[in-house]
Amino acid sequence: MKIAALIPARYASTRLPAKLVQDLGGKSVIQRTYLSTQATGVFDEVWVVTDHEEIANQIKELGGNVFFSQKEHESGSDRIAEALESVHSDIIVNVQGDEPFQDKDSLADLVAEFTNTGVEVASLKTMISEDEAQNPNFVKVVTDHLGDALYFSRSAIPYNRDKIKRLSYWKHIGVYAYRRKALLGFTQMKKSELETLEMLEQLRLLENGVKIRMVETKHHTVAIDTLEDLERARSILGLK
Repeated sequence: MKIAALIPARYASTRLPAKLVQDLGGKSVIQRTYLSTQATGVFDEVWVVTDHEEIANQIKELGGNVFFSQKEHESGSDRIAEALESVHSDIIVNVQGDEPFQDKDSLADLVAEFTNTGVEVASLKTMISEDEAQNPNFVKVVTDHLGDALYFSRSAIPYNRDKIKRLSYWKHIGVYAYRRKALLGFTQMKKSELETLEMLEQLRLLENGVKIRMVETKHHTVAIDTLEDLERARSILGLK
């Protein structure tokens, strides 16, 4: 079973312009993401899928694989699906381009789910506090007894009507793993109503009856969305 990591790397960004090419200790954010993904040793190949020459050139400087998008895409998963014309792996992992500190154990556990032939799509979750669950920037997930996602939302789910103590809230970590056929199938689905309302691409799968196996991780990612996030990442590296 051949496994590839594909990193969608769109140049345009709203809250922090050109965030993927921002300096992070002598290397850009996207270079850090590429190198940390490669360093996990989980993947047979790692690709960056981008729409911009500057990002492509930065990855080529590292000797990395680049696929240049020719189309406009609704989501990161749509973007990496285009690259399957050049990538021939059985399992495709969508690693977020703005998360420069990838975790080996989390990614290995995610990929291990595919030893179960019934798993077509998998993703990660981590436990958060009730206060954190109120933050709409944190996507929450609830699952069934098998660990498959029932729903994702920016709202706090489940709703704790009777104020039960020790209620668990789970944050979705936006790393997706697909069997090749499942990723290609995703691109044939129309953007769904719930996906449009919540702005969450994974709801397209649930609305079409595709199960998503959720894998627990204790690793808390650092996503670079704002200047404050970038400064936090620099502090992790011991930079001022």
